[in-house]
Amino acid sequence: MTVLDLGFLVVAGFFAGLVGFVTGLASIVSYPALLAVGLSPVAANVTNTVAIVAVGVGALSNSSKEIADTGPKVWRWALYSAVGGIVGAGILLAAPEGSFEAIVPFMVAFAALALLLQPRIRNLAGERDMPRTYSVSLFVVAIYGGYFGAGAGVIFLAIALILTSETIWRATVLKSFLLGIANLVAAIGFAVFGPVHWGAAAAMAIGALAGGWCGPPVVKRIPPSVLRVSIAMAGFGLALWLWVR
Repeated sequence: MTVLDLGFLVVAGFFAGLVGFVTGLASIVSYPALLAVGLSPVAANVTNTVAIVAVGVGALSNSSKEIADTGPKVWRWALYSAVGGIVGAGILLAAPEGSFEAIVPFMVAFAALALLLQPRIRNLAGERDMPRTYSVSLFVVAIYGGYFGAGAGVIFLAIALILTSETIWRATVLKSFLLGIANLVAAIGFAVFGPVHWGAAAAMAIGALAGGWCGPPVVKRIPPSVLRVSIAMAGFGLALWLWVR
């Protein structure tokens, strides 16, 4: 891998970090960038998971107060995310390649639709919090995050905004934190058992750290309805890309 390739990955990592925090679609930038510098699909997938951990680190360093204000339940959610990430990583390393990816576009499209219709769905639910359903859903999303991850942020935001009373700002911060945990535990497994390209991972992580740090101030300046609709539209675009690629 050339110095030019590594520089390209730093830049791609920054935009992946920024886009990842704002929309939950980091992998739509980072994964194709890793393929573009010559990594195989599996190596790009595991290298991407390792590098994108830096998005959560950068975002947390600029929004730690919001995580602390969530209270003790955030640590229970973190445990579900960690276990889900471990399961997802195990599926990727053990299952035949492509065995799960066939349904991913439909999962992302469904989450984007749910996000678009979130105010109406919340009204139909009577504005109730559904902690048990949310915990199970979080665990399932974390499995997907550990396995592949593209669009996991969109799915997370959809379940958080429908099953809890969190605002889109807090849901966005929690998304980066909780999916960052799922990515972290998956990355540890990949570091031991997977074909991680460490040079590419390090270069992308440098950019992703900076992009994740820049994310919270950007989100604070975007009106909630604009952010929700924009993320939903981007989710539909990602679902289409995953379906045709």
